[in-house]
Formats: sequence, structure tokens, C-alpha cells
Amino acid sequence: MIFNSFFMGGYECADHINRSGRRINLLKETQHNVRVREDYALLSALGITTVREGICWSSVEQRPFIYDFREVQNRIAAAGELGIQQIWDLCHFGYPDGLIPTHPNFTERFTSLCTAFADFYKQCTDAVLFVVPINEISFLSWHSGDVRGTVPFAINSGFDIKYHLCKAAIAGIKALKDADPGCRVLMVEPLVQVHGREEDDWNTVNAENENQFQAMDIIAGRMCPELEGNESLLDLLGFNYYHNNQWRHNSGPLPWPDLGNERKALCDLLCEAYQRYQRPIILTETGHFGEGRALWLHEISGACETAMQLGVDLLGICIYPVTDRPDWDQLDSYCRCGLWDLDEEKNRVPDDAYINSFLCCRDQLSKSNVNR
Repeated sequence: MIFNSFFMGGYECADHINRSGRRINLLKETQHNVRVREDYALLSALGITTVREGICWSSVEQRPFIYDFREVQNRIAAAGELGIQQIWDLCHFGYPDGLIPTHPNFTERFTSLCTAFADFYKQCTDAVLFVVPINEISFLSWHSGDVRGTVPFAINSGFDIKYHLCKAAIAGIKALKDADPGCRVLMVEPLVQVHGREEDDWNTVNAENENQFQAMDIIAGRMCPELEGNESLLDLLGFNYYHNNQWRHNSGPLPWPDLGNERKALCDLLCEAYQRYQRPIILTETGHFGEGRALWLHEISGACETAMQLGVDLLGICIYPVTDRPDWDQLDSYCRCGLWDLDEEKNRVPDDAYINSFLCCRDQLSKSNVNR
């Protein structure tokens, strides 16, 4: 068993510059950085003992090649005290000031960060290091390179950003393995489905669906061989899935709940991803908001159970986030998306319907003998 619990909890750790040009840090906005022991205790009481965390690169490297991991060390210590297993994102959408993926020093800076973090982690704990080098390369390249969502606030540059992020990820994975050969590397990408209509150009639709795998293919050496990716760099694979991960070509997301049976079944999407790479996979982010949270989790849990019965080596489901978070571009607007919502003082307020849904799903997966 690789992970301590099949159900995992994720803490929002985005630290990028938003559309207003403001640096955000959602660890601080949600006070997870100072309430970590409280948060871990709440999760542990539900039987969730594996979490996704992030170091916030822009915070730990405020000067080139100089790192301050003291806040991260506090969370590692809390995990040791409370029996929590951590998966660490090194880049969760944010970079240090003055750095973008196409900067000539980006790969060098990122590789140095990987080595420094692996060395630091070994000094703190004997626990196996689980690390996500760069979270959601496909989404980040689109968000920053096509729709001006964060630096470099570009358009028509998505693949160029993706290429350079993959270049850095390949070098970073190799650096992590050199520093700690026993570390486990988790690549995390969105899992999407673009739906076409009769009048659409189906070559374009099919290409859009295929593009979601470009980052993993580049890292595996299946594309852009000059970047020296190879299959051995793919270890564990994570896929993120939300209600808006299925949409019509040149249109908006498909409605959810799916009363018209328009969506492709999640179990089929998971089967296709698993068959493509033949690596253990994790549903690394999933969740909903408001009153839909409970129903969403029941649906997702059932789809994952079916996928495992069909032979998918699915190692876990990460509820993301487990504490509510603000909107990136409107930090005073919270989403009501956690197992715990936040009041004005950032106190954790349980959403009973969502928690009860989780408990039912946890017990069902356990009874069906797929909770490993």
C-alpha cells in the first residue's frame, strides 16, 4: 500500500499573480499555514491521513537560489506528530518574482529548487518523499499563455509555455531522483472531455482531447524528444476532475447534474488514461461547491469504484480542497467548496451533508474491497 488512506485531503496552495497583478497565497488566505495541526486533526478524525500540500515557491525562494523552508518545516513536523502522509507540490501555479517559464534561467532555478527541497526534506523526516514537480502543466500553460490569467499574461502562447514547463519538469524530476532515489514523483494533469457536434470539425475536436496528454507525453519522451524525456520519468499519475472538465467545442461546460446523459462517464475517462500509460493513477483533485458537494462526491466515488472493478490501478481520491478557499481574482469571495467552510475569523465550520456523504462513500468503497 503506497498511501496511508485511499481518500486524501488537499489544501489549496496557489501562489501565483492573479489577473489584478496581485500576488496571492491561499495557504495564508485560508490560514492553513498557522492552523495546520487543527486541520490535520480534523482530517484524521475522519480517517483521512494522506494530504496534498504545496511549498509556495514564490515564498520559499525570495532571492535567486536562496531558500527559506521554515514554514514548510512546521507543516512537516505537524504531519509527523499527527501521523499524516504528505504529497508536496513544488510549483502550484506560482513562480518567484521576475521569473516565467520562458525565462532563460527558469529550468536552472527550478532544478535547483528540486534539489534543495529533496535535501531539506531528508533532514526533517525519514518519511518517503512524494512530490508533484509542476501541478497541471496543461492548465497552467493555457491559463498563462492563452487567456492572460497569470504571468506572462499572454495569448496564443500556450504550447510555448507548456514546452518550457515540461523542459523544467524533466530536468527537475531527474534532479529529485539524483538527490533522493527513493522519492516518488506524481505528475498531475486535468482530465477533460471535449464534445463535438455534427457541424464541428472533428479533427479539431479530437486534437483538443488529445492535447490534454501532451505534457505527460513530452515527459515520457513520446513528443519533443530533444527535451530528453523518457518513460521512466512517469511514476505515479494524477488526474484532476471537476464539473467543468467536460464542455462542448467552442462553447461552455456541459450541465451538471447530467440529467440528459450528455457527459462521458468518468470511469471511461479513467480507463482510457490508465490504458494509455499503464501506471498507477490517483484522482488528485475533485470536489464541488454549495449544495452540490454531497451529490458530486457520491457520483465520483461510484465512478471510481467502477473503474477499479474494470482493472484500473487507482490508488486514491483526493477531495480538493478540504477547507474552503477564496476565488483567485476576488479574494473576499469564498466558494463554499470544503468539507469545512470558513467563517469571518477563518474558523473551520463543518458542512455536515458533505462530511456525511464522504463517510458513506468511504464505507462503501471499504465494503466493496477496493479500498486498498
